[in-house]
Amino acid sequence: MASKPFNVGRDCRVVLVYNGSRIKLPTVTGFQAQQQTHRLTSMPLNDMPSFYDTPNGWSGGFDFQRDNSGADDLFAAIESGFWDAGTMILGSVYQYVTECDGTSTTYEFMGATIRLTNAGHYQSENIVTQHIDFMARIRNKIS
Repeated sequence: MASKPFNVGRDCRVVLVYNGSRIKLPTVTGFQAQQQTHRLTSMPLNDMPSFYDTPNGWSGGFDFQRDNSGADDLFAAIESGFWDAGTMILGSVYQYVTECDGTSTTYEFMGATIRLTNAGHYQSENIVTQHIDFMARIRNKIS
C-alpha cells in the first residue's frame, strides 16, 4: 500500500459502545478529542516558576447524520434508567485511524459519560445532523 503525506478526515471511524451494546450511528461526519489536564504550579522564592500538567481525562464529540433512531433511543433509555432506578452507566468511544503508511491504530476512550448536545434541526430538504459530547476517564491505545 502506498504511503500518503498526511491524514484526512475519512481516515477515522468512530464507534460508540454503551451499556455493552454497539450504538448504530452509520454516518459519522466529524470527530474531535482533547486531553484534559490539571495544571500544577510551583513558584519558588529563589528560582523561576515551574509548571506541570497531570492527566485529567479526555473530552470530545462527534457529529453524525440521523440515519436511524439509535442516538435518540439511547438517550431515552439513559433518561428512563436514571429517573426510574437512579442508574448511571458509563460507555466507551472507539476511534479507528488508518495511518499514512496504511496501518491501523485503535484508541479506546474508556469510562465515557455522554450527552446529546444537538438532537437535530429538522428542516425541509436538509440532512438532520446530531452531536454527542463525551468526557472519558482515559484514552488507551488498543493497537
